[in-house]
Amino acid sequence: MKTIIINGQNHQGSTYHIGKELADKIGGETKEFFLPKDFGEFCLGCTNCFLKGEETCLHYEKLKPIVDALDEADVVILTSPVYVMHSTGSMKAFLDHLGYRWMVHRPEEKMFKKQGVCISTAAGAGMKSTNKDMADSLFNWGIAKIYKYGMAVAATSWEDVSEKKMAKIHKDMDRLAADIKSSHGNVKPGIKLKAWFMLCRFIQKNGYNPKDMEYWKYKGWTEENRPWKA
Repeated sequence: MKTIIINGQNHQGSTYHIGKELADKIGGETKEFFLPKDFGEFCLGCTNCFLKGEETCLHYEKLKPIVDALDEADVVILTSPVYVMHSTGSMKAFLDHLGYRWMVHRPEEKMFKKQGVCISTAAGAGMKSTNKDMADSLFNWGIAKIYKYGMAVAATSWEDVSEKKMAKIHKDMDRLAADIKSSHGNVKPGIKLKAWFMLCRFIQKNGYNPKDMEYWKYKGWTEENRPWKA
């Protein structure tokens, strides 16, 4: 199994350690990226990715190594500590650059057989909204099964996390890794994802963006083909 971890921060804090522990327990090959070190550009809002193609983005070459690893992975782990009740700015900037891959535009069919995990930590609160920031993109990319894990560590460093909380984290990661491994190779989109795909299919049959419409027609999705059956 191949796993990609995209960390929404450069430092190796509690969120990073939980994501790394999960990847280690899943096993196989893991590729890690740290934001903004490995990608720190802000979306310019030029709409070139939507209207002309993602390769026309000024940041395309910088982003490509992460996107390539994303496509190769079986499991996608996004981690972010809570910053003012939401994900980090670097994580948001990264996700903004993949807006063209949202279902309503040009989703990558490989995503429909992947599993995704959103992990966030905070000293106190904000994990739910932070995980939602990341899960919204995973869902709209077409990832078939998404897990969310938030932990109030009550600490500002990994070393200061209590033994009790640490024991719970280890136990939770054991269970989550087991679930991911047991589902590997048998992941299928649920009703909600399929329903959203069908609505987007209707939009593309009567669309307004020629680039998106051409893509859906080429894939055969406006007819009988479906990405989860590829």
